[in-house]
Order: sequence, then C-alpha cells, then structure tokens
Amino acid sequence: MKDQPLADRIRPESLAEFVGQSHLVGVGKPLYQAIHQHTVHSMILWGPPGVGKTTLARLIAKHTDKQFMMLSAVSSNKDDLRKIVDGARLSSKPPSLFDPDPVPQSPKGVVLFLDEIHRFNKAQQDFLLPYVEDGTITLIGATTENPSFEVISALLSRSQVFVLEALSSDEIAQILWRGLTVLEAAADETAIAFLADYANGDARQALNLLQAVTQLYPTTPVTVERLKETLQSKHLRYDKQEEEHYNTISAYIKSMRASNVDAALYYLARMVAAGEDPKFIARRMVIFASEDIGVAQPTALVVANEVFRAVEIIGYPECQINLAHGTVYLALAAKDRSAYEAYFRALDDAHQHGNLPIPLNLRNAPTHLMRELGYGKDYQLYSTEDLLPEKLKGKRYFTRKDTP
Repeated sequence: MKDQPLADRIRPESLAEFVGQSHLVGVGKPLYQAIHQHTVHSMILWGPPGVGKTTLARLIAKHTDKQFMMLSAVSSNKDDLRKIVDGARLSSKPPSLFDPDPVPQSPKGVVLFLDEIHRFNKAQQDFLLPYVEDGTITLIGATTENPSFEVISALLSRSQVFVLEALSSDEIAQILWRGLTVLEAAADETAIAFLADYANGDARQALNLLQAVTQLYPTTPVTVERLKETLQSKHLRYDKQEEEHYNTISAYIKSMRASNVDAALYYLARMVAAGEDPKFIARRMVIFASEDIGVAQPTALVVANEVFRAVEIIGYPECQINLAHGTVYLALAAKDRSAYEAYFRALDDAHQHGNLPIPLNLRNAPTHLMRELGYGKDYQLYSTEDLLPEKLKGKRYFTRKDTP
C-alpha cells in the first residue's frame, strides 16, 4: 500500500471531496447538474496534466451507477476497445438462464475512460463512433492537446468538450495537506507553499514529490530544504497550457520572422527539452510558411509540411532533428506577408458587404434557363477585365513587396 502512488491513495470518493474545477463541478455548474440528474453523455475532458481528469471520470461513473473501464491510448489498440464494447453490449441484454458464465456488468451501462485520446489514430477513433452514437458506451476522453486538432470531427460532434484549468496554488496545498495525513507525515506551511508553487498546477507532480521526500527522510518533517534535496535539479519551468508555453512559441515564431536562426534554434530546444508536443511545433511551422514566407519562397510550405509528416511518423527523440532542419530553413527563407495580408483585407470586405452579386459571366450555367439569363455569357478563359463584384470594382488587395 505504501508503494502505491499517493495520488491513487487519496483519490476522492465523492464530488464533495474533489478539489478544483469549480466552474464545472461547483453546485449548479454544467457537470454537477449532469451528474446529479444522471444525464451524462460522452465528453472530452481537455486540460493540463494533474488537474483531475481521471478522478473526475471515475466520480462520474460512480455517481451515475455505471461500470468504469479505463484504457490508455498509448498502450491500447482496437482489440482492447472491441472487448469493452462487447462487454457493454452484453450488459444491455437481459440475463440468460443458458449462460454458463455470466459476466458481471453494471445494468446502467459502461463509462469508457480513454486517457490521452489524442494518441489514437483516425481508424481507432472511427471505431468508437457507432457505439458512442447508440449509447453502448459513454465515452470520456482525456487529452492535454486541443481536441479540435487531435480528435476527429465526427467524434467531436458527438461529445461535449469540457475545459479543465490548472489548479491554483491554494488548491494544490489543500491536496497536499490531505496527502500528508495519509502518509502520517508532518510539514511546515512554508514547505507546502513551496511545493504547491513548484507544481505549476499539477497535483500529481506535487504528490509524487511529497511521497518521494517522505520516503527519503521518513523520520523528519518535510521542509523546503528537504524538498530541494529531493528535487536535485529543477526542471525547466514549462507548463503546456500556461503563459510560458505561449511565451516560448511566440519567441520561436518571432525569431524565425526576424531570420535570427540562433534564437529560433534556442527556443526550439527549450520546447523540445520541456517535452512539448512536436506536432504542435510543426503545425506552427506550416502556418509560418504561408503567413510569413508566402510567395517569396513557395517551397517553404512544402518543407514545413514534410517536417510535419516526419514528426508524425518518427516521433521523439529523432524528430527533433527534423524540427531543427525545418527551423533553419524557415528562418533563412525570404519573407513576404503580402498573400496573408491581402487575404484578410478581402475577408474584411466579405464580412462588411456580405454576399455581393457575382458577375454573370463568372457564374456556372448548367441549365438552359441559366444560359438564357446570361449566366456564363461572354466569359473569357484568360480575361484581363476586373472580375470583382460591381460594388468592389477597382479594389486591390494583393500587392507584391517589390511593387511600387
């Protein structure tokens, strides 16, 4: 029992004991209402590590009298999913007198908690669709990544997304005091405050360190000095969902924009060393290739896409080389934002003027009536006339950098 992770040992048994996410589970809030009214449907829990995604999924299953099944997308496959689906189907059937070995199931259904759902490929996510749609399983997917990019749209449309926030230092401290009680250990308030701040909103990280220090120094109270000795070396402060995450990617992009290769490589190295998702970095490179390089060097988009593809196939640690290659190429490339800026000027007009009538000669004419009405009339394959709607004639959005 003492070797069991402290986070598991102190896992709350009820919503009343759950710490954090009051915007979701506070009295009258969306998840609180759904749980107490037994109207829980499939959902995606999106938030940073150590904020209670697994615990919340367990509590949802418990409070709605459903069987809780858990898989990690890192180590599971379609066969593992099929076994759970088959079990859920069996639970929905009335018991048979001829079943020699009935499988105990909850009559109210199954909650499948799929941790790191973003690591499932499209085929694996597709497999879940019919069973989510017909209610065979209640899917609760957990992810630290933006589900808009990592979860297929069909599955996303059948699930409600709840955003979990990093825990505050006060919330982390509250959890740590509970952990001390279970460990039968003592600590001063300064040590708890230090540890709560160090955790950067991740309760699991804080509890792991608390458990480690009590194992290393079992006969003395937990102090800041003991915590620092246990840490040995402080990791880079980098929370994937918080300010440093956005500061670093911003510095990376701006360094490439300034063609400062060394700075761009440094900020890339910081992100890689901190464990940033390489697909997140590569995705920003693809955007940068069109936004900042554009027509000055069109092959930049090809290179950026190939880096993204390499990252998908190879993964860490080798793909850091692909990221470095792409970073140097994009930083050294000529820059031209004219296509990007022209598009958004056109978008402003589209928003301002709505659906202006399209000139008749540009319209499709698939029927005789449409041709009689002038659709497609006088269209020229390589026309030099102004093809904008009448109200926008003469408007110019795109201007090359070298155009006076």
